[in-house]
Amino acid sequence: MAQDLAGKIAWVTGAGSGIGEAAALALAGAGAKVVLTGRREEPLRALAERIAASGGEAAVEPGDVTDAARITAIVEGIASRFGRLDVLVSNAGSNVRERRWDALSPEGAQSVIQANLSSAFYASLAVLPLMRRQGDGVLIHTASWAGRYVSPVSGPAYTAAKHAVVAMSHSINMEECVNGIRSTVLCPAEVATPILDKRPVPVTPEDRARMLQPDDMAALILFVATRPGHVCLNEVVISPTWNRGYVPDARLGSRLGA
Repeated sequence: MAQDLAGKIAWVTGAGSGIGEAAALALAGAGAKVVLTGRREEPLRALAERIAASGGEAAVEPGDVTDAARITAIVEGIASRFGRLDVLVSNAGSNVRERRWDALSPEGAQSVIQANLSSAFYASLAVLPLMRRQGDGVLIHTASWAGRYVSPVSGPAYTAAKHAVVAMSHSINMEECVNGIRSTVLCPAEVATPILDKRPVPVTPEDRARMLQPDDMAALILFVATRPGHVCLNEVVISPTWNRGYVPDARLGSRLGA
């Protein structure tokens, strides 16, 4: 692969598995130095070793992305070590099984909103001053099909949070385009990642195989990250060809979304 991101610095949250892990590998493969963040240090270390074994470079910065102070400290560390940050992949997120209005608790709603919305806000707030000084930067946020289309399956907390991430990303472009900063929000339908394990209705291996895969999302993230500075992909809605939301006879106990 051509080194499209040689000399660039990329920060990936939720890098321990799924889309974040695949994105980190793709960005490192394109030449970027990658900073890996997630709550669990062990998978981040294992990923950094894989990247190093392939000739890339990765730094591990574990942390809770719902902790604004920790996120700020990570970005300050990136600025001190590398002097710049070119790409943010704000990918962290989660859901709960008890997600319907008649089952959702305040604690569950808070955890979902913090993991999916607050984390993206804190990361954006932390990186924007550095990107403004550079006059350049790309923010890539993983929202969801549930961030564009309302359905009962993802639950109101997740759906509301992901809709807010979409709005957040567009608002960044409205204010920061004059500073050379671009924000892209990705709205994927079902992706075969560990978050599916929290679905109230289990997803079969056969259905998972027909979903989008983490590598599909990583290829999209790499495409966004390597566009020239005058190009902004504001929003991308992506789904598997065999879209369970469109197939009336599919086992749709879990329709679309995380």
